[in-house]
Amino acid sequence: MNDTFYKEDNLSGLKRSDFQKVIEGKETDLFILSNNSGAEVAVTNYGGALLAVMVPDKDGKLANVVQGHDSIDHVINSHEPFLSTLIGRYGNRIAKGKFTLDGKEYQLAINNGPNSLHGGPTGFHSRVWDAEQTSRQSLTLHYLSKDGEEGFPGNLDVTVTYTFTDENELILTYNATTDKKTIVNLTHHAFFSLAGLANPTPTVDNNLLTLNADFYTPMDEVSITTGEIAKVEGMPMDFRTPHTVGSRINEPFQQLVFGAGYDHCYVLNKKEPGELVFAAKCVEPVSGRSLEVFTTEPGVQVYTANWHNGFEGYHGATFPARSAICFEAQHFPDSPNKGHFPSVVLDAGDMYHQVTVYKFGVEK
Repeated sequence: MNDTFYKEDNLSGLKRSDFQKVIEGKETDLFILSNNSGAEVAVTNYGGALLAVMVPDKDGKLANVVQGHDSIDHVINSHEPFLSTLIGRYGNRIAKGKFTLDGKEYQLAINNGPNSLHGGPTGFHSRVWDAEQTSRQSLTLHYLSKDGEEGFPGNLDVTVTYTFTDENELILTYNATTDKKTIVNLTHHAFFSLAGLANPTPTVDNNLLTLNADFYTPMDEVSITTGEIAKVEGMPMDFRTPHTVGSRINEPFQQLVFGAGYDHCYVLNKKEPGELVFAAKCVEPVSGRSLEVFTTEPGVQVYTANWHNGFEGYHGATFPARSAICFEAQHFPDSPNKGHFPSVVLDAGDMYHQVTVYKFGVEK
């Protein structure tokens, strides 16, 4: 499938044969993206899962900074089914799995308490995508989500391109069209551990986090947004200036209690819808590694892996609670049922488009 650009001696130590399997008549594989800076990204077309992002620390030492697995069977049977995968058709939660379009109510699969989460149990994270690697720095995945899949209307034709630049930017470009009015909210659920993976992988408590957001969307006890767009000012939700992730995460603040930590959608400060803006910056002080996030989306869900339980992943690394941080660029949770939120409706003939950039760097 990708003989031209595959590297057997890749930096991640992953083996292609461990990712080759036929699932429902489609082949899974391992794809390696490498840039001229000596860094590397490993991806599988099963769920678009990131398996490794090999970037340097302040001393030039390369390590994997994304939580993943080292075989296709482990990806499929992961304790965390959304571990560093693509998410669709709808990232985040929809209350009771219900929404209405043009007077018709649709019922989605319920897979998170009383709600639908991340497109359902057989969402985009568990599908084999068609893959075409056009260069050693670019991979395009394609999936046709059929009308009625997981309860969503319309045939949704989706492409996601992963581009790894010489500046150590991983750029995800999403495009989608439908033949019938539907809802779309795509994202990627990468779990970042900038210290590098280990047994156990350290918590992100010491990570310095900055968010370009004056507001966030509070949630109820089942993690559904209340509809309020609330100020972060004066709250432990405020990361407008750098704070360590762990400095306030255990405060008896109702929102943090509901989420067992951070698991909230932040409303990004931007002037124009669809504008590519700075969303977040995270710095791991021991390694010096940094991550900056830019996106065209109106929000970013910040999740601190609160429900990890120490399960095993990449090369024997283990992933305890709060050992990663996610920046899921997206529209707001439960938007189909919150008319004042930015719309997630995609009409037949229109194009869904999103760009999200994860830029890795070093601060000494």
